[in-house]
Amino acid sequence: MERLSPAQRHMRKVSAAVANAAENQMLENSTEYEKMLFLLARHKKDLKLIQSTEKKAEYKKSILSHYLPWIEGALSAGSGKQDNVLMTWLVWAIDCGEYHLALSIADYAIHQQIKLPEPFTRTLGTLIAEEFADNAKAANAAGKAFNVNYLQRVAELVKDEDMPDESRARLLRELGLLQIESNPNTALATLERALALNLNIGVKGTVAKLRKQLNLPESELKTTN
Repeated sequence: MERLSPAQRHMRKVSAAVANAAENQMLENSTEYEKMLFLLARHKKDLKLIQSTEKKAEYKKSILSHYLPWIEGALSAGSGKQDNVLMTWLVWAIDCGEYHLALSIADYAIHQQIKLPEPFTRTLGTLIAEEFADNAKAANAAGKAFNVNYLQRVAELVKDEDMPDESRARLLRELGLLQIESNPNTALATLERALALNLNIGVKGTVAKLRKQLNLPESELKTTN
């Protein structure tokens, strides 16, 4: 631990007080949106100090209450303005398992054509499809349940969004796998669509098994252009 002299401790205390006063004065003259951006920046700084993905998710969940009034207000107002706080929380809500909230924001953002802020590089539709697919896949690998309704809603939201075929195939793969038990016919159609988009998506065996189960002939699938 760093050892400080009494004078050094006093200087640090004074410096912290000055910095805090300056910060409070700045915030007093800021708009509510600017205040939320400031809070977001502070929490992003905290997140950089956490190495564990699991702990990052826990931290995001713990700070969500600070943002819920803003998120709910933005969705209720429906202004369609670019809102980097709201869009960051679309991603963070997925990260910490708040899927219903994420879908509410996604629905609004897609219809209002709001973009993801930096440093996110994927399009909104691509990110939603891939992140939900990856979370469903991870849940399945861990033997945990994942609500098929979430993936059905995502598929509906992004059906007209432009994205790489591989990204849509990832979403349809996880959706199809979750549909097998309750609706094998629908699952087959979903998985065959995933295969048509990407022959290497990893469900050829599952499709063949389903076709046999449903007494259907083997099909020849070709990739789409």
